[in-house]
Amino acid sequence: MHMDLVALVVDDYDPAIYFFTEALGFDLVEDSPSLTNDGREKRWVVVRPPGAATGLLLARADGDRQRAAVGDQAAGRVGFFLRVEDFEEAHTRMRGNGVRFVTEPRDEPYGRVAVFLDIAGNRWDLLGPPPSSVSPPA
Repeated sequence: MHMDLVALVVDDYDPAIYFFTEALGFDLVEDSPSLTNDGREKRWVVVRPPGAATGLLLARADGDRQRAAVGDQAAGRVGFFLRVEDFEEAHTRMRGNGVRFVTEPRDEPYGRVAVFLDIAGNRWDLLGPPPSSVSPPA
């Protein structure tokens, strides 16, 4: 058993696809036409980090309640975690692609980490391998 997808509510499909594929380097796995339960057009859009088992279903906001959740899906806290093998390379590439980081990189026992915002404003941790040793606070 594994988790296949997590829905991420976005304002619109194409800007979100561009952000995740170009700025973050995810793969566009699927972009298929679909219909809502009441027959309105929508798309089934899946992006996934290269080699990852779990992907994101980019779901265009439909209605006031969903539009209000865009960018605040985790109520202002970090809700998404992107683990990379080479933190410095990923951090530099993402910054060069316009990704907005809201914290400077720091070392924690669980890894090198910096918080960034996705296209909608949701907070993510960019996580690299744990440091070999973290100095205790002075």
